[in-house]
Amino acid sequence: MSLNIENIRGEFPILHQEVNGRPLIYFDNAATTQKPLAVIEALSHYYKTDNSNIHRGAHTLADRATRYYENTRSLLQSFLNTKEVEEIIFTKGTTEGINLIASTYGRKFINAGDEIIISAMEHHANIVPWQMLCEEKGALLKIIPISDMGELDIEAFDSMLSSKTKLVSIVHVSNTLGTINPVEEIIEKAHAIGAKVLLDGAQSTSHLEVDVQSLDCDFLVFSAHKLYGPTGLGVMYGKREILDSMPPYQGGGEMIKEVTFEKTTYNELPFKFEAGTPNIGDVIAFGKALEFINKNGKNAIKAHEDELLEYATVQLSKIKGFIPVGTAKNKISVISFNINGMHPFDVGMMLDANGIAVRTGHHCTQPLMQRFGIEGTVRASFSVYNTKSEIDSLVASVSKIAKIKNK
Repeated sequence: MSLNIENIRGEFPILHQEVNGRPLIYFDNAATTQKPLAVIEALSHYYKTDNSNIHRGAHTLADRATRYYENTRSLLQSFLNTKEVEEIIFTKGTTEGINLIASTYGRKFINAGDEIIISAMEHHANIVPWQMLCEEKGALLKIIPISDMGELDIEAFDSMLSSKTKLVSIVHVSNTLGTINPVEEIIEKAHAIGAKVLLDGAQSTSHLEVDVQSLDCDFLVFSAHKLYGPTGLGVMYGKREILDSMPPYQGGGEMIKEVTFEKTTYNELPFKFEAGTPNIGDVIAFGKALEFINKNGKNAIKAHEDELLEYATVQLSKIKGFIPVGTAKNKISVISFNINGMHPFDVGMMLDANGIAVRTGHHCTQPLMQRFGIEGTVRASFSVYNTKSEIDSLVASVSKIAKIKNK
């Protein structure tokens, strides 16, 4: 399936503007993707015509809102190939999903002397909750080292696994390096010694086919806003038998069956983990983002992004003073780099002056920056609506910037 990129670009209103007198080139997709008009209009339509609380109302607006809301959950079941629709839990984002698991599964099942394994390339959201849990429980946090190319040291991981390992929480795809980790192998090895596995899918769900039954992961978390959907919304998948064993994350409405002052009984999945009025409008709008992906095809989108990555990698590598950070063999469409002798913030500001939006800094992966001995990087990340001509503009701008310090 070949994509008509110009037609796709026409679906994204934000792309058709000038920044600093230049046509906007948006290469900050790993931070958040832009939204197609269908998503924007769905959000507006909900508040104009269907605004109502869901599940408990007996009137027409409540019925419509509930059906549209739950339709998105059904789309997600297909998107992830979950065994049951009830294994889809709506959250505020990837960060809340990880914190939910740490606060419920972690507090119930992690004990003093137990071990949790993460990697050296984790986002802060997949580091800090486990540090907090380990401090509280007296457990030990172990870190899988990485190579200079930005690939996991699987032999080191193998040596860490033991009967004390209770959880492996690993990023599927690095937001900073673009590295695709061998999660199938990690899951199989962790399960062999009885450990559960959580995948941070914030980047992988945007670029790869993710089949949770095939992967056999125990948990998966990701954010809607990296999938052409609204901000402030995320998804947590968990195997039913594990979710059933976990206590609720928050108390309040919807997550209960019956409340008395003597005792409260909790609701069934997924509502046990969805206390209070949910983010109804954004969930409905996210359904349109999933339909956009399905319409264009995940494999076709990935093929286009892979082509952009290969082209940009070759062209940027020709620039004197260009220093790539993260050169794994298996990557998604992310290029992190520095220019010899220049601070990444300065490079980012110069690119912005040319209308090119990139991310600069540590990308919420400070331990990873320390591993490479740098303060941060410039990160260009590509999505389905980006083009080779935009990359040509990036290369031309980076080349001019590099000449300032590398004559």
